[in-house]
Amino acid sequence: MEKLNLEFRKTVAIAVQEARKNYVGSTAQFADSLNINIAALQRILTNDIEDLDFDSMWISLARQMKLNTKVDNWKPARTAVYNQLEKNLNFCKEYSKSMILIDECGIGKSYSARHILHGMKNAFYVDCSQGKTRIQFIRLIARCIGMDDKGRYVDVKNNLKYYLTNILDQPLIVLDDAGYLDYASFLEMQELWNATENKCAWYMMGDDSLQSKITHGIHSKKVGYKAIFSRFLDEYIHITPTGKENRQDFIKKLITDVADVNITDKKKLNPIVKKVMTKKSTLRYLKMIVQLQTKKDAQ
Repeated sequence: MEKLNLEFRKTVAIAVQEARKNYVGSTAQFADSLNINIAALQRILTNDIEDLDFDSMWISLARQMKLNTKVDNWKPARTAVYNQLEKNLNFCKEYSKSMILIDECGIGKSYSARHILHGMKNAFYVDCSQGKTRIQFIRLIARCIGMDDKGRYVDVKNNLKYYLTNILDQPLIVLDDAGYLDYASFLEMQELWNATENKCAWYMMGDDSLQSKITHGIHSKKVGYKAIFSRFLDEYIHITPTGKENRQDFIKKLITDVADVNITDKKKLNPIVKKVMTKKSTLRYLKMIVQLQTKKDAQ
């Protein structure tokens, strides 16, 4: 196996150093959360890494830091989605409240949320599609907020509750793609909310399948769903307008705003926007078109 080069290790080290700034526990606790020894962490924090060449450790750290080593020049835009998300997340965090955002796929919910959370202290992004069952879900949250997710499940869950209520100051947990969670995980979510009431903010995001799951659960009187909905302010937040014309204007403005900050040659802006709108597609399609055009222009 080819050894990881020094540049890769430097990139990971910078990410770990940034994560340490947002970690409120001790350095020893931070080392435990990353599953490395404190001596190795101290060297990473002081950039003494030239002969610290344990590949498995660096790969594990890169994964935990969610580090993308592939070059991605895609820039965030202050779209209506971004601005509303930022407003909602700041409100939830400041007052330790909870909300549910239900909206279309491909409008930049996840991308915007991750970018916003990067600039907030004690704010964490959880991709629920990576932990669908209750045990996976609890361990995933623990891992995302920098806790040790190993050991007995009940101990991890109890430690998680304590950490959110007694260690972190005004934490915010964003549960993206929450519709992927199974029924038992929703009950665990309610338990976590009850244990952290007024001390931790929760923000659920998903498409209409999440709304259908909760609404169906309420109508069928399935235990937990009505309680969860009540704890998340008894409403679904929507950003995209529902009327056909209003929606089309909204989507066009959204695509134009994102394209504008990612297209250098402004002469190509309107044709690309028109192509995406004609396709009735989303920001993911826009990104592909812009990247293909950029590659073509570079040839």
